[in-house]
Amino acid sequence: MRSYGKSKYNMRHMENIDVSLVLACYNESEIFEISVEKIIQVLDGTSYTWEIIFVDDKSKDNTKELIEKALDTSQNHNLSAYFHTENQGRGQTVIDGFNQAKGRLVGFIDIDLEVGEWYIPKFLEALDKGADAANAWRIYDIKLMGLPRWFATKGYPLLRNLFVKLPYQDTEAGYKFFKKEKLMPLLQHAKHPGWFFDTEIMALCFKHELKVAEIPVAFIRRSDKTSTVKLIPDTIKYFIDLIKFSKQFKAE
Repeated sequence: MRSYGKSKYNMRHMENIDVSLVLACYNESEIFEISVEKIIQVLDGTSYTWEIIFVDDKSKDNTKELIEKALDTSQNHNLSAYFHTENQGRGQTVIDGFNQAKGRLVGFIDIDLEVGEWYIPKFLEALDKGADAANAWRIYDIKLMGLPRWFATKGYPLLRNLFVKLPYQDTEAGYKFFKKEKLMPLLQHAKHPGWFFDTEIMALCFKHELKVAEIPVAFIRRSDKTSTVKLIPDTIKYFIDLIKFSKQFKAE
């Protein structure tokens, strides 16, 4: 296991946890508190026992302090946190959370909630109905997104299908849930620590013949937060990672 630098817990004793939700955090101070409140409300409204695992990827703002505050002030919820001592990328941040998960069902969602928290029960239900993985299929409104980002979101699937043909509508969504017993062996093959992890894990699901449920969701772009996505550099890096991955994927 890699060193996190610091971990912190505020957890009730539970023999069994149904759901472990990983929230990867990087400079989330603008939206952290309200997003966590909404997520907890949804989880509390289900019949599942649950935990939330925050993994902070060396944020430059006060996200770490907000996580610590959430743990210190919460008396009734199962929360834990891990803090990277250096920035490692969104994919590695999610993987580190999965490696700490205690639930039989595990998942991660983007904490900005551009895909709403209200979809969580539908993903869990899909797993309990027989799917090994549940993946978001984002439906976009160009009027709410802006033309450049809309073209980028359409360009990713075109590039993916050109180099790695997968039978899924959307592999890049940061909203995925899995049966833990099916996911953990796949993580041994995951090599991409950044944003490309989303595509890589779905390719591994396909290669290892997991049953995947694709769930249509509305994607609503938020204008009240600063995006950590750098559109042009991240697109170029995605393209490079895709080419490298396609060669490896076809060779194995």
